[in-house]
Amino acid sequence: MSARPSFVSELRRRNVFRAGALYIGAVWALAQGIAQLAPVFGAPDWVPRWFAIAGALGFPFWILFAWFFEFTPEGIKRERDVDPGASITHQTGRKLDFWIIGVLSVAVVLLLTNQLVSRRGADGISDQSIAVLPLANEGGNADEQYFSDGLSEDLITTLSHFADLKVISRGSSFKFRDSKDDSRTIAAKLGVAHLLEGSVRRVGDAVRVSASLVHAADGSTLWSERYDRPYRDLFALQDEISNAVAGALKAKLLTAGPAAAQTDRPPSGNLDAYAAYLQGAFYGARATEADHHEAVSHYTAAIQLDPRYARAWAGLSVEWTSYAQQNLEGDAAQRAYAEARKAADKAIALQPNLASAYAARATLRRNADFDWAGAEADSRRAVELAPGDGGAKFSLGVSLATFGKPREAIALTRQAIEINPLRASWDTWLASYLASLGRLDEAEAAIRKSIALQPDGTGYYQLLTMIQIQRGDAKAALAAAEEEPEGSWKRQALAMALQIGDDKAAAEATLQELIEKDATFSPYQIAEVYAIRRDAGKTFEWLDRAWASRDPGITSLLTDPFVLRYRNDPRFAVFCKKVGFPVTTEAKALP
Repeated sequence: MSARPSFVSELRRRNVFRAGALYIGAVWALAQGIAQLAPVFGAPDWVPRWFAIAGALGFPFWILFAWFFEFTPEGIKRERDVDPGASITHQTGRKLDFWIIGVLSVAVVLLLTNQLVSRRGADGISDQSIAVLPLANEGGNADEQYFSDGLSEDLITTLSHFADLKVISRGSSFKFRDSKDDSRTIAAKLGVAHLLEGSVRRVGDAVRVSASLVHAADGSTLWSERYDRPYRDLFALQDEISNAVAGALKAKLLTAGPAAAQTDRPPSGNLDAYAAYLQGAFYGARATEADHHEAVSHYTAAIQLDPRYARAWAGLSVEWTSYAQQNLEGDAAQRAYAEARKAADKAIALQPNLASAYAARATLRRNADFDWAGAEADSRRAVELAPGDGGAKFSLGVSLATFGKPREAIALTRQAIEINPLRASWDTWLASYLASLGRLDEAEAAIRKSIALQPDGTGYYQLLTMIQIQRGDAKAALAAAEEEPEGSWKRQALAMALQIGDDKAAAEATLQELIEKDATFSPYQIAEVYAIRRDAGKTFEWLDRAWASRDPGITSLLTDPFVLRYRNDPRFAVFCKKVGFPVTTEAKALP
């Protein structure tokens, strides 16, 4: 009498274990495939999750099926109905072994592919890769090329120490010295996602080194810094800059730490200093000339009460920059910018992780230095440090609009306004971005909100005038211009509005008055007036004057529907190259 087979033996005979292994392998492989393909087809995030849940629920039913049913030459039959002598479970088992091996192989390949893709972009290039381009020698002395090359090579050596970072060797990256290719082309040829580029200038016993980390796919600047050092010990200077840059690159490419804690409280806990800071912020947000003096006074008082109050230093910097941009010219503007620079540098030195300090320096770099890449880098750093800070988002929006990206600027500015809905001046910028895309109803709603929040604000009705000009409504444009408070902004608004009216004599007279009184303060706006009246020659003449005098109005070039009507004029591309702008923009030109 033969012994009754054990339960485990019966499970093996019926291939239940193999069936379970096949099921698990198949579900795993399918889950890997779905997880990778779901984003491609825009599938919701819950699809892979529910597939895995369904797979788990189906497992016991599959096991029961393997126990009760058997594959036969005649098809699937109940196991009890199959004669033991006719059973082919052994052959079925071997086939299942092959299937298991195949399915597991597919699953492993998909897993490895997923890991590879997660570390690479859509073009197959690892995000953790960089090439150091030879730093440009801007000192004018060819004999000092060794210094810039030595610093570039030192950066390559230092960065190569990071195990997770792919760094292109000197032999390859130095081939692109003085290359005319754009960053995307160079990076594609070198097979990297990032480029480190910059310049070196030696003047007497001082050395200035500028470096920027560029994301090659879109040309955006992820990080930028300028170093000014005495030229005493060449090797010590190289080591200092290399380590500083390498540390920043490590933070950008190899780590993604949590946002730094932000606070507007003084480090001393002095409540009087805090109250003075809050008053400075209040008056600064109003943005009138009279309010500027109040804001500076209160910020200064806060700093006197607590000299280590970084947030107050940052606020003071923004105030001086904004005031110079809107109200000053010549030496007076440069003195204000000097105060702004001193305050921004002090804020960053006191609190290196303070988002508002970087936002303040971004504003200064954009308006005083015309350092567009540096401003964007500082703005991104501010958002990185404080993702929930409205000022940081607003600053980044301005930088993106400056590079002709008003759609992204709109999104960021709206997020900033959600955080601080009573900041009237932010709605003004939002209105200008919307108007640049031809979304005039939305633009008018935004500027009217600014006016409602601050009826005496300068420049608000001037922007409303520009919106009405885009509509072709001469009467409404003139009415808006006449509402602007007396001063340069009103002269600009009137000169613009009258260009589309029937009174040509008045249009000419107001333009000449604007030139006589504000040629040094408003050259960019004068260029706009000539663009409205379709005088291309004068438009570009005054654009050149605006650049020569460093008129902050140039930041509006790529979102300016008036000047953009000449975007196909060869002189427009020449001007963009001169000031460091791309030629492309999302904004729409006035017909």
